[in-house]
Amino acid sequence: RCEGRVEISHSGGRGTVCDNGWDLRDAQVVCRQLGCGAAVSATSGASFGQGSGSIYLDYVSCAGWESSIFQCSHRGWGVHTCDHRKDAGVVCSGTIGLTACMLGLFHKVSPLGWIWVCVGDYVFAPYVHLVNGRHRCEGRVEIYYRGRSGTVCDDFWDLADAQVVCRQLGCG
Repeated sequence: RCEGRVEISHSGGRGTVCDNGWDLRDAQVVCRQLGCGAAVSATSGASFGQGSGSIYLDYVSCAGWESSIFQCSHRGWGVHTCDHRKDAGVVCSGTIGLTACMLGLFHKVSPLGWIWVCVGDYVFAPYVHLVNGRHRCEGRVEIYYRGRSGTVCDDFWDLADAQVVCRQLGCG
């Protein structure tokens, strides 16, 4: 199952989301953003273990229609009133598989940063990005995995594949 503590990568650092006000609508946005199906539950109290480092978001309030957690209201980037005992998590209806990871299940969702779900202490962190384009929604598709970027072979590549990448990157 696609589940775990919600973490965001930003400017070389990683941070969690506080569970103040965290609910099923917020989890629905994260699950949708990650391509993990519908939200089954929004977890609180660091149910998937405590993160470390920064806490980036607190009092997240999504309406449920947003395609990215960064479109939801919150107290302000890095403004919080909690500690890692209150890290938020999600349980989504989809599953995590190698194919989903290689297709960029954990991906750039806005200019603010990257998001992924941590399962226990293991972080699945491959992501898709575009390079050498005129703007962030244009360019050669690359996957960053285990500290290295690689290209995607164009064998059998078609419009449906490109549409998946565009959706993952919030590019329509």
